[in-house]
Amino acid sequence: MRLKPWFFLSALLWASVLNAQELSCRVVALSDGDTFTCLDTFKNQHKIRLANIDTPEKDQPYGAKSKQILSGLIFAKQVVVDAQTKDRYGRTIALVTKDGLSVNREMVERGAAWVYPEYNQDPSLPGLERQAQAASRGIWGLPCWR
Repeated sequence: MRLKPWFFLSALLWASVLNAQELSCRVVALSDGDTFTCLDTFKNQHKIRLANIDTPEKDQPYGAKSKQILSGLIFAKQVVVDAQTKDRYGRTIALVTKDGLSVNREMVERGAAWVYPEYNQDPSLPGLERQAQAASRGIWGLPCWR
């Protein structure tokens, strides 16, 4: 039995549909400490917002440092994006890993982000946040947070 070329195309399309929640991409830009842009293998651009966490805005205390920490973790690197949902701005809200390391968790652990209580789905994050606070790591070391 000889398979038609369309069979392979449809198999590829089904594979991409089944794996649509997960995306591998290269980080090409950062907006702030919780939002970045990446390119997939087809050079499609994706705007990603880290799920469960929030960081200071660029013009707020520790905003630039939070962005710098995220940059050190992922800029110009390949990451895996596990899409959770989309926000009202069209950004993909996602869990992001780099070489098996949870970027979302790492940002909280380093004190570069705090838990976003209204949207948090990760029960381990509040404990990591308390540890960062107790150690005065990152944002928790600023006088306004003590």
